[in-house]
Order: sequence, then C-alpha cells, then structure tokens
Amino acid sequence: MKKIIAIVLGFGPGIFAIGYTIGTGSVTSMIVAGSKFGMQLLWVLLLSCFFSGVLMFAYGNYALITGETALYGFKKHLKFGKVLAILIIVGITFGQWNSLMGILGISSNIIYEILAINYEGIVAYKYETVLAIAVLVIVIFYALMLVGKYTFFEKILVIFVTLMGLSFIISLFFVQPLPIDVVKGLIPTIPEVPGGKMLVAAFVGTTMASATFLSRPLFVKGKGWTIKNLDQQKKDSITAAILIFIISGTIMAVACGALYHQGKVVTQVLDMANTLEPVAGNLAVSIFFFGALSAGLSSIFPCLLIAPLLVADYQSGELDTNSKQFRIITAIACMVALIGPLLGTNPIQIQILSQVFNVFVLPIVVLGIILMVNNKKIMDGYKTGMAVNLGLFSAFIFSCIISYNGVLGLLEYF
Repeated sequence: MKKIIAIVLGFGPGIFAIGYTIGTGSVTSMIVAGSKFGMQLLWVLLLSCFFSGVLMFAYGNYALITGETALYGFKKHLKFGKVLAILIIVGITFGQWNSLMGILGISSNIIYEILAINYEGIVAYKYETVLAIAVLVIVIFYALMLVGKYTFFEKILVIFVTLMGLSFIISLFFVQPLPIDVVKGLIPTIPEVPGGKMLVAAFVGTTMASATFLSRPLFVKGKGWTIKNLDQQKKDSITAAILIFIISGTIMAVACGALYHQGKVVTQVLDMANTLEPVAGNLAVSIFFFGALSAGLSSIFPCLLIAPLLVADYQSGELDTNSKQFRIITAIACMVALIGPLLGTNPIQIQILSQVFNVFVLPIVVLGIILMVNNKKIMDGYKTGMAVNLGLFSAFIFSCIISYNGVLGLLEYF
C-alpha cells in the first residue's frame, strides 16, 4: 500500500492534464455518447488521447530545452506571435469559463441529489439549494486557491483524480459493454443523427484540450524539472494520455452497458446519476455519483487556474500565485462560474456547448508548437524527431477537420 501511495503521489504534471481533461465535461460527453451511440465514438477518443500525448510531450520538451513557456515563446519568436497569443488567451479563457459554469452546475446538482435522497424537505427548494451549494463550493475552492502553492494544487488533484478513476473502474464491474461494440467503436464513423457532429466536436474539445498543452510548460517548471528530466517528462506525457483514455473509455463503456441497449438517453443530471441503477442498484449509483462528483471537483481547480496561467505565461513565463493579479482573475472566474446555477439552466447543455467551443482554438495551438519545435535556433540545436513531427502534423490535420465539424454541428444546433 505504501508503494502504491508513493507511485500516486509521485505522479508529475500529468495529473493536471487529467484534471483538465476528465472533468464533468468529459464525463458528460462520454455518458451522453455512450447512452446515445454505444461505443461508436471510441475511435475519436483513441485519436484524441494519442494526439494529446504527442502535444503534451512536445510542449513539455519545449519548456525543458528552452526554459520558456508557450505563449511567452510565441510572442517572442513568431512573426505574428503577439496576436496569436492574445487570440489563444481569449479563446481558451472563453471555453474554460463556459465549461466552469457547467462543471459547477453539474457538481452542485449531484450534491443536491445526494442531499435530496436523505432530506426530502429540500425537494421543493431545488433552485435555492443548488445555488447555495454552488456558492459554498466556489468559495471553498477560491479560499484553497489563495494557498497558492504548486505542490498543494498537485496533491489536491491527485486525491480527486484517484477517487474518480477508482469509482468509474469499479462501476465497470457492474455493467460491461459487448466486446463487439468495442471493436465496432474503433472503426471511424460519425453518427448520422441531429447533434452527432456537435458531440464529436465536444469529444475532441474535452479530451484534446488546448488548455492542457499550453499550461504544461508552467506546470513542468512548477515541478522544478530541468533539461535533465526529459525522459521523465516523456514518460509523464505517455502515462497521462493512457490514463485519460482508460478512464474516459470506462465511463463511455459504463453508459453503453447500462443505457444504450435499453434505449435510454441522458438529458438531465439525475439521468447521469441513475446510469447504473437499472442493473446494479443503489450501491453502483453511489459509487458512480462519487466518481462524477470527484471529476467535477478535480476540474474546478484547473479551470480557475487557466486564465491567470495564460496571462502570466504571456507576460513573463512565470506564474506568481500570490500576486494581486492572480487573486483578481480567479475571483472573476468564480463569479462567472456562478452564472449557470444562478440562471438555473440545464448544466449538461452548457457543458456540451462549452466543449465544442474549445476545438476552434485547437488548430492554432497545434500549429504554434510545430513552428517552435522545428526552429533549431529556438531549440538550441535540438532536433525534433520524425515520429514526433508526424504526430504533430497529423494532430493539426485532425484538429482542422474537427473544428470544421464543430462549425457544422453548431449551425445544426442553432
């Protein structure tokens, strides 16, 4: 047990990648997809996780070799880098803050459902209770943000991500998809139904998140890694990508096994909570509840961090978590997060839409790192390998196709 705990606590900046990637956005997308289409979109998840691993590796290597962070490097070295960096900051902040509204809404609804089971009197005051829970959660997280230490954030995330992963993997023992569904899911197809294109875009938006790659140099530096840790950085990137695929695929499989063949579709938070009840009873519901809540809470930290991270990256490449700027930007993010619960909107719909918006900045983020890691002057003579370049160029083509798909999906929706 001591060895297992040491391995978990020894996990590097990849824990933030999992925190960014597998939140309620990912859980929502996976459950909705699993309930609607079974394992049909497994191929999208596999490609997204593969390209995520390549991009995490490239951004991490860039930071260790040059000593610079991503946006600061774009501004310093690229011809239109300043404009590019500002566009990226605006695009990612918009997507992540929208996502934060959905995350807080879903997490608050899950806590409300747990309370409603034990205290029936609050059912008549659902809106007020959900809003009060949302305010309490965001105030607690803002207070934790003021502690302002990388190692503290990392330990909190390790706890949430571990609980989340174990909850979903245990849930899989209650319901398993058919092996033939898993095999079919690896064959590239897009569901020819209303909302199919948008869900594919949301899938990529949540598993191949730009915020994950751009923040990696800052987290690598926060970990204290140097050019001597190149091999460790590579292993950390691969491990993070594999874990993202396993946990996300498990969630989709649970929804497929429990709901798809019964023709049940998830549209509300309670539907997510009751994913397992028909076949596994209250115990499985409690375990799944716990996993979904851990996913939400593990995402609030990174989503609150993203705007001050990107601004600090652009300004100097150094993040000061004790600065006045950090406290003000995170306070604004907290207020934005409360908009969804305040309006009483369906958090699942907000979450899917926010993930779609995330894909539009992705091609710029991929192109930026391709230009940087292939400039020998910037990389101090370090040559990026052919395999990594092939992965990066493939990721760029994939991101362009998905962004186009996202536009078509939004046009269909509106």
